[in-house]
Amino acid sequence: MTIRLSNATLDKLPEGIAAPGYDRSLLAPGILHVGMGNFHRAHQAVYLDNLMSLGGSEDWAILGCGVVRYDAQQREALVGQDCLYTVVEQDGSGDRARVIGVMAGFLPVEKGNGAILAAMADPAVRIVSLTVTEGGYFIDPATGVFDPSSPDIQADIADPDHPTTIFGTIVAGLRARRAAGEVPFTIMSCDNVPHNGVVTRNAVVGIAEAQDPDLARWIAGNVAFPNGMVDRITPATTPERREYLLSAYGLDDARPVFCEPFLQWVLEDRFTAGRPALENVGVQFVDDVTPYEHMKIRILNGGHALIAYAGHLLGCVYADEAMTHPLVGAFMDKVEREEIVPIVPPVPDTSLVQYLDLIKERFANPRVEDQVRRLCLDGSNRQPKFIVPSAADCLKAGRDISGLALASALWCRYCYGEDEQGVAIEPNDPSWDRLVERAHAARENPADWLGMEDIYGDVGRNPIFRAAFAAALESLWTNGTEATLRAYLGH
Repeated sequence: MTIRLSNATLDKLPEGIAAPGYDRSLLAPGILHVGMGNFHRAHQAVYLDNLMSLGGSEDWAILGCGVVRYDAQQREALVGQDCLYTVVEQDGSGDRARVIGVMAGFLPVEKGNGAILAAMADPAVRIVSLTVTEGGYFIDPATGVFDPSSPDIQADIADPDHPTTIFGTIVAGLRARRAAGEVPFTIMSCDNVPHNGVVTRNAVVGIAEAQDPDLARWIAGNVAFPNGMVDRITPATTPERREYLLSAYGLDDARPVFCEPFLQWVLEDRFTAGRPALENVGVQFVDDVTPYEHMKIRILNGGHALIAYAGHLLGCVYADEAMTHPLVGAFMDKVEREEIVPIVPPVPDTSLVQYLDLIKERFANPRVEDQVRRLCLDGSNRQPKFIVPSAADCLKAGRDISGLALASALWCRYCYGEDEQGVAIEPNDPSWDRLVERAHAARENPADWLGMEDIYGDVGRNPIFRAAFAAALESLWTNGTEATLRAYLGH
């Protein structure tokens, strides 16, 4: 028998699927979350679901919201099943499935963001959290500095009362809290961005400064923007995944999430108006998240970039295929051990080598079915955060960068838009047209690729990196991906 997920069917869930361990009728929103995608629903929401099950934290429920078309589609599906959804953790030992019930609602997605502004004015909302992707913060990829030149940001600066971006909306919400004499909410980024709290603060204060310098000073002096490191591999939910939940369990869920069992959140303990007791469910609160963030972004996210483009060019569809490929997995391992791990600063109570081994094990989990194409997505925002900084540190230390240069050359080759069999590679980056143009020019003149200042900066001008990149790219075009990787590995 098939059961459609809703409040009415929570007491009839199929065997093997756990129901929320608390009374949903007691939930009251304390967190307004922007971007109800898979990662948030498998990460922050799961931590809160665990906390609710302990009792006494019902006033920290999540109120979902968003400002783009995807959010409207997500809202329609989730509201249609009472804001419930299933999380299925998968590895070689099997499935662990549960229904998450911490969403107390999902605001309408509308022009002017009136519903979001009303929620931000409510003093019961003490945290505004965000998952808006790495590229959603309006920052210069090369410098990490807020870039106000976007037409959307300029529109919010010109018309503060009718914001279109979430950052313009946050500024308007804080203005309302200040005018009412209310304590401001904390703004907590949960995106995989270096110093995500600082980046968010720069965007919010930057808009406020252009609108009202006095408001900007008040925000800078009174609003908390904690940095955090978040981690859980959570691929996109395919129709096949949804069908799996239906056929294996008999549960009809329009928005299930599938993920790995691993879960981590390291967070700076700086909050303006209180916070939930997340330390009781495994969140690690620290004074400075930088060492943990550095480790994760360089080793894990850098590792994804290492297997992504090499894996695609050698025909791998999933991350676990790339990890078991004798060349791709070995390429990642060698670059990590020789060029990345040695320049990652120490992390309290952590072995970086053991962390790398854990990452490799997680990447190789065949149940996650993390698509290589997802890992290739948005390289123009990810490479400057995950690969280029490691190259910069190696160059400063006089260390070898041949593997990192090859990683960059593989990205360039991928962005040519056609694989080695002549099959078109579909657009996979917000700057795809620009990348394709540069990749075509780089086939004859590799310096054209490194000339993207917003991505490579000083690294692109370094003669050692330029020579290594040019040699790697020439080999990819002359000898192919397989032979190039074999040569690098010394096979």
